[in-house]
Parts: sequence; C-alpha cells; structure tokens
Amino acid sequence: MSEFECDLPHASCEEASRDARHAARMTRKKALIDAAIAAATDEHGLLIVITGNGKGKSTSAFGTVARALGHGMKVGVVQFIKSRTDTGEEAFLGQHAEWHVTGDGFTWDTQNREQDIATAERGWAIAARMLGDPAYQLVVLDELTYLLSYGYLDSDTVLDALAQRPPMQHVVVTGRAAPDALIELADTVSIIADEKHAFRAGVKAQPGIDL
Repeated sequence: MSEFECDLPHASCEEASRDARHAARMTRKKALIDAAIAAATDEHGLLIVITGNGKGKSTSAFGTVARALGHGMKVGVVQFIKSRTDTGEEAFLGQHAEWHVTGDGFTWDTQNREQDIATAERGWAIAARMLGDPAYQLVVLDELTYLLSYGYLDSDTVLDALAQRPPMQHVVVTGRAAPDALIELADTVSIIADEKHAFRAGVKAQPGIDL
C-alpha cells in the first residue's frame, strides 16, 4: 500500500502501510512454518542434552518432567552427583515420578575417587534398568555428563544403553561439558550460557529458586 493509494490522513496511511507489511510477513512466515510442520512426520523417543555453564539445566529438565506427568506419562529421574533430598523439585515432582538421588555430593566435598566411582555405578544401575524398560516414557539423567567426563562410568556402555533404549522412550541428560559423542548421539542439544549469576555477588542459594 503506497501513500497515494490511501485516502486517510498521512499518519493513518503510514500505520495502515505498516500493518499491511506486517500481515504480509506473517503470511509468508506462517506458510514456511506450516510446511515445516507438515514435513515433520517422524515420531520416536528423543535424546535431549542440556549442557553449558549457565544456571537452568536441571530446571529445564524438571520442566519437561512436569509436562510429561501432565500427559499421564511414566517418568523416572536419577540424580547423579547431587546428594540433597530436600529440594523443591523432589518434594513436589517426586510424588508423581520415580525419583532417585544417588550422589554423595560434589566431588570437591567427597575427595575420594574410588567412592565416587562406586556411587556412580550404583546410580547407573538404576538408570540402566529404566533405559531398558519401555514402561518409562521419560527418563531424566541429571548431571550424568560429569560421570562421563570424569571417567567414573564407561562412556561406551552409557552411549550404547542410550542408543539401544526403547524406541518411544525420551531421555533428558543434563550437566556441564557434555562429551562430543553424547552430543553427536543426541536429537536435541541446548547449551545454557553463563552470563551472570547472583551467587558471584554473594547471594546464597535459596529455596524455590536454587533448590
């Protein structure tokens, strides 16, 4: 729409022109999105990796847990490394999902590699059971990446279990420094960046936000 085609006042013509251009852009965008949706016909269990140094990796995974539970799906959660059982996510979501806290705490607290490996293997036994059972429609392996990067678990064993899981089972893996082989295997990878964190300004971890 050009100005000479408009019988309205100048300002109104400019607004009408902007509205027309916007409508045209959205029409083109909708056509592209609709075509992409129509082409996405495959359906299978997804392996989702949420990694990076920023806050929010586990939070994102637990949001997926809430979504899956809302659809009546059977969900299993295995938390590696972490040892505390007083978190808000476990208190609420643990009422509806099978929830295992299998860690002994951060490695700088335990300072015992043999103990950490033994703990990791016990946690992995639970995870492997879930990965082999098609009844679990979503499995969250929280902080699993550390067990791979530290060499606490055999990477090939873990990757094989993820690759051979039931076809319709979804898995979310969280943790920093996800290894390249895990990223390559994944269907979806999100990297959470660390731009700013309240902790570095002296703010302690708080219930409802950090735990």
